[in-house]
Amino acid sequence: MRSPVVAPRAFSRGLELLDQVDYRLAQTPAEKEELYNLRYRAYLREGAVKESAEQRVTDQYDDLENSWTFGVYLDGELSSSVRISVLTSEWRESCSAEAFGEILHPRLDRHQVIIDPARFVADPDRARRAPELPYVTVRLAYMACEYFSADLGLAIVRPEHQAFYRRVFFHETIAEPRLFPGLLKPVGLMAADFPTMRDKVFTRYPMMRSSAFERRMLFEREHHVLQQPTIKRFERPSIVPHS
Repeated sequence: MRSPVVAPRAFSRGLELLDQVDYRLAQTPAEKEELYNLRYRAYLREGAVKESAEQRVTDQYDDLENSWTFGVYLDGELSSSVRISVLTSEWRESCSAEAFGEILHPRLDRHQVIIDPARFVADPDRARRAPELPYVTVRLAYMACEYFSADLGLAIVRPEHQAFYRRVFFHETIAEPRLFPGLLKPVGLMAADFPTMRDKVFTRYPMMRSSAFERRMLFEREHHVLQQPTIKRFERPSIVPHS
């Protein structure tokens, strides 16, 4: 997804746009297929993938228990999508962990909790008409950081977009660009220390705030046991969220 040039105005419109936005977790085969097709169209437009008769982009991380793939619907129409993976010392599988394992695994060894947003795409036509769409979409990553008490929030970013992420989201580059599995253009790994940056981001961009109820509705799964809010780490090899 391309980064808009004028951030403050888009954030202001994004706050107003939230009333028209519906975040939906892809669960059925039809819902997932719609998102895989959207990925293909977006990547193809940017020259990030080759043409394919299947016209879909998916990988082995889409159906993992530590991954949530969302569609963002604007006025009832699928407009963008992002996959959120939660990395812990027990759960270490994600596309960033594969591509930048030497950077991330030592952090997981120290029992850090890392939120890895990936497959961040927008419908090319909708993105032109709604420049605030990227901010509405990346809000899901901030909700995940809040819900899972993350230590680190990641961003997989092409070199030309890194200055934007550094300026707007306070990310720092922690790994230089390299070729990413399945993509034609190199991407680097950026990260933000969530506990340190949380209040700064939420003060500057109120639209990134969310309620405990909204976060539970998006990330709680019936077979997961809730922890008390004061307990920070996962205690067994399944995602154990808290609000």
